[in-house]
Amino acid sequence: MSTSSRSSRRVLWTAVRAMLLLSLLLGVAYPALMTGVAQLAFPAQANGSLVHDASGAVRGSALLGQSFADASGAPLPQYFQPRPSAAGEAPGYDATASGGSNLGPENPELAAAIEERRASIAAFDGVDPSLVPPDAVTASGSGLDPDISPAYAAIQIARVAAARGLDPATVEALVAAHSSPPALGFLGEPTVNVLTLNLALDGFGTTGR
Repeated sequence: MSTSSRSSRRVLWTAVRAMLLLSLLLGVAYPALMTGVAQLAFPAQANGSLVHDASGAVRGSALLGQSFADASGAPLPQYFQPRPSAAGEAPGYDATASGGSNLGPENPELAAAIEERRASIAAFDGVDPSLVPPDAVTASGSGLDPDISPAYAAIQIARVAAARGLDPATVEALVAAHSSPPALGFLGEPTVNVLTLNLALDGFGTTGR
């Protein structure tokens, strides 16, 4: 066997051993270590920030918006409603098709949709159209924003309270309890998580859902 052939085999064998070692370290050991650390330190986040109802059943993720509507797509008055969604087919909220409408701010189709949503929400919540905030009529970039603004939550309190036969002050307190301040106190805006708020409401009144 020539010197060149033996050298080539040594190089090949060295490469194979390096590949196997690195595959074990970076493809098995490191992911297993990170998974273990995540499960110990942040179990809820590592498992998808799942939200359970009083019976222990999974009702969704605190990180993903979802629809609170009946089979025909009509919004349920006893629930706080999320932002519109362009993720997937109507009514949206399809986690496998996350995305926006890609319509620009001057697009006539988007402008018409916003005005239609504004009028519909104002009628549904019994408020003046001028009180309907921007997040109520525009979808997020992902189409799966789980939060709404305190302003959008505020115009829904009276409707939800009436539908459930609750004191508006009780509903207002629940909204406050499920609100989050800006990150680090100054990044972004205050938010209200729709899913956790609606599940909390289920403990106070009949939902019919």
